[in-house]
This record gives sequence, structure tokens and C-alpha cells, in this order.
Amino acid sequence: MTTDLAGSGDTPSRPLSLQERGVMVGTLLLIATLVAFDVGTDLVQGASAWHVALEIAAGIAAVAGAAYLLRDTLRLRRRLATQARDLSAYRQQAAAWQAQARLHVEGLARSIDRQLDQWQLSVAEKEVAFLLLKGLSLKDIAALRGTAEKTVRAQSAAVYAKSGLAGRTELSAFFLEDLLLPPADTLADAGIAS
Repeated sequence: MTTDLAGSGDTPSRPLSLQERGVMVGTLLLIATLVAFDVGTDLVQGASAWHVALEIAAGIAAVAGAAYLLRDTLRLRRRLATQARDLSAYRQQAAAWQAQARLHVEGLARSIDRQLDQWQLSVAEKEVAFLLLKGLSLKDIAALRGTAEKTVRAQSAAVYAKSGLAGRTELSAFFLEDLLLPPADTLADAGIAS
């Protein structure tokens, strides 16, 4: 059930809150109780049949409205509980994925570090190599490391010379190429050996 915010048909509506539903159910039940009391009084005082019938109809309508709202509220609560469980499950999955991804990234960083050691890069050259892999420009690397761009250019040239790679593209491809391959079954479908 929805309610109109501004009272016109052109404005967006919002669902009733649980508190609003509770107030409406309580009000309808109070009306039904008062009507039942009034009907009882009318019967004792000998009121006309049509008057009593109208009051009974009003009482039944109030009870029916309360029952409808109550049923709808229970459905809404169940739906909210289901959504809360789903959200919790999604959060747990996201946390597990992040933890797993963190392990992979850390493993990749260690693997890259080992390879840079095998190329016998100095500490400064290793830092430059990592920053090159992150995609930073020579100017940005120089600013980050507090050195001259000329120094970073010489260090990056040393990285390429010691690794036997032609430049940043080959350096990136050396470490990242296998990570960007499509899944093995896709390669097999395309007739490409992995």
C-alpha cells in the first residue's frame, strides 16, 4: 500500500512505514471496538434495524481494513527480513572476495619483487619499476620519490637494460599479460592453446 505525499496524483508516492501502518491498524481496531460498543448500546436501546445494520457494516469495514493492513505489514516485514539476509550474504561474499583478491595481489607483488631481484635491480630501480607498472609518468615518479625526472629516466633505462625489455609496454606485458587472458575454456573454444 502506498500513500500520496502531497495529496495529488502527480506527485511520487512512498510506501507506508511500519510505524504508520501500526497507527492505522490501531486506529481501525479502535473504531471497530467503538462501533461494536455502539451497536450493543443501540440494540439495548431498541434502535432501528437499518441504523444497527449500517453500524455493523462500518465495524466490519474497519476490521477488514485492519486485517488487510496487518497482513500487508506482515508481508512487508518478511520481505524486509529476506532483503536484510540477502544483503548480509552479499556483504559476506564481498568481504571474502576482497580477502581473496588481497591475497592474490600480495602474491603478485611478491612474485614481481622476486623477478626484479633476479634482474639484480637496485632498491631505487625496483621502486621505479613498481611505479612504472602502476602507470605513473616519469614526472610523477620523480615528484613522488623527490628526485629529478632525469634521474628517474636513467633508472627506468637501467630497469629496461637489466631486464632485457624494450620499454614500459614490455615491462607491463611481462608481468600482466597472463593475468589479462580470457578464461582457458574461452581460449579452447577459439582454438588457442593456453
